[in-house]
Amino acid sequence: MGAPVTSPTPADGQDAIVNVTGPRSSGQAFRNRVLPPVLVFIGFICVWYVSAALLGESTRKTALAYPHEVISEFFGGAGGAQPGQLLSATWLTFVVALAGLLIAMVLGTIFAVLMSQAPWVETSFYPYAVLLQTVPILALVPLIGLLFGFGMGARILVCVIISLFPIITNTLFGLKSAEKAQHELFTLHRAGRMTRLIKLQFPAALPAMFTGFQISAGLSVIGAIVGGFFFGRGPRDLGNRILLYSNRLRPAEMIAAVILSALLGVLFFQFFGWAKNRLTRSWYEAGR
Repeated sequence: MGAPVTSPTPADGQDAIVNVTGPRSSGQAFRNRVLPPVLVFIGFICVWYVSAALLGESTRKTALAYPHEVISEFFGGAGGAQPGQLLSATWLTFVVALAGLLIAMVLGTIFAVLMSQAPWVETSFYPYAVLLQTVPILALVPLIGLLFGFGMGARILVCVIISLFPIITNTLFGLKSAEKAQHELFTLHRAGRMTRLIKLQFPAALPAMFTGFQISAGLSVIGAIVGGFFFGRGPRDLGNRILLYSNRLRPAEMIAAVILSALLGVLFFQFFGWAKNRLTRSWYEAGR
């Protein structure tokens, strides 16, 4: 008989696994998560340069500036926007979008809870929530300006209107998503309606609720930009700045304002994604 085959000790095996798979897994994570968006960004910048070059000098100066011109004008190039102007406009847009989003979160959650607890409330009010979503916000902005003026309150109202529907629908879906067996368990223990809502339905609804918050976060920033753009007066937010730079044929500053608007929307979206992960990752399997 041959000599018995020996296997490596657990410690040796574990060391081998750590040494081999550690660097490989980190490199794979870089290739899968970091490298693709970086390559897409580089490709986007290249397409931007080529598109601006093809427009011609005269058209480019009034329609599409080069990326380096946008950066130069943002930091105070000759005749360009001062950083303070765009940053103060970004802060004002942030305040409007955040205020509108918070109001929409409170109202949307309240309406969703009422709909989940009383079917007649859902039957009576849900069609109007759908109607609120289907009416073009651009058609409502002039009416809102005439009724409520062109200040902060009117812009916050635009953000609330555009952000409300996703919160209602996702929260309502989440509140109804608790499993039937769990409801039966609460019924077996004679749990009241509030106990069932707080201890069963709300925890089950958290993933869907935060998905609605993420969607509405981006929409709230859009509402703030749209309100400032179409009101055309009042506080100088990013929407107002985009309109001003467009009318004055200053594409570099206008693109800088658009980029800041996009970054603000990404900030809102990522914050609620982070909050969702923090609150649900320990038990929500799909979020891991």
